[in-house]
Amino acid sequence: MSGSWVLFLLIFTSSIPVLAVYIWFRLAKYQFPLIRFLFALLAGAAAFFPALMLQNLLDFPISSGGRLALFFYVFVRVAFTEELSRLLMLIILFRTNSRIISEDNTGSEVPDRTLSFNDVKRGTAAGLVAGLGFAVLESAVIGASNAGILMLRAVTAAPLHAACGSRVGAAAVMFRTNPLQAIFRLLAATAIHGIYNFMVARPGIPSIAAVLIALSALASSIMTIRGMDSEKAFTTTLDKR
Repeated sequence: MSGSWVLFLLIFTSSIPVLAVYIWFRLAKYQFPLIRFLFALLAGAAAFFPALMLQNLLDFPISSGGRLALFFYVFVRVAFTEELSRLLMLIILFRTNSRIISEDNTGSEVPDRTLSFNDVKRGTAAGLVAGLGFAVLESAVIGASNAGILMLRAVTAAPLHAACGSRVGAAAVMFRTNPLQAIFRLLAATAIHGIYNFMVARPGIPSIAAVLIALSALASSIMTIRGMDSEKAFTTTLDKR
């Protein structure tokens, strides 16, 4: 098989969860058109590169080794750097194009001082898509050296990144209006990501436990997206200057 076909197979297999989510959005008739979907997907893929840079900067030995070294690796060097990179890319995306998340049903932009439930819903959805964009690129890179794990990653790592990305997406929306809530959601995403990594890396822990973590976190994200249909103003607002 030629190199171009291998590359196509890697990308196509890694993109299966993306296609599934896009079909779900269309069938559910969410106000999340293709252009928003693609921007969020690209933002997530772009987050792969700052995460890689941060991970290289944090690639130093822990003197005590053992559990502390494992904790640092799974929660800080991997989970936190990836979630932080996603947050930064989504903040840039939302700031450069506020209509990604700040638009009401009439097509007019929502004032900057008010967050609606649908703003958070769109941010959550954009974050979920961004997580899948990150997973596509990561899976393609890893699959280039071990193609046999691509389908496994499609049902484990992709849901994990989507679930964590949805929380980071909401954090990116809330960052200006409620930074404490945004930080909490970032840390929640990091904790879920880190626990998943810990279960995968730790010998003796069944792999099914990691899968259940990823799928249950994704299920809660889906319920959040489906449940935020109210146009009521969100309780967080910018302080008047």
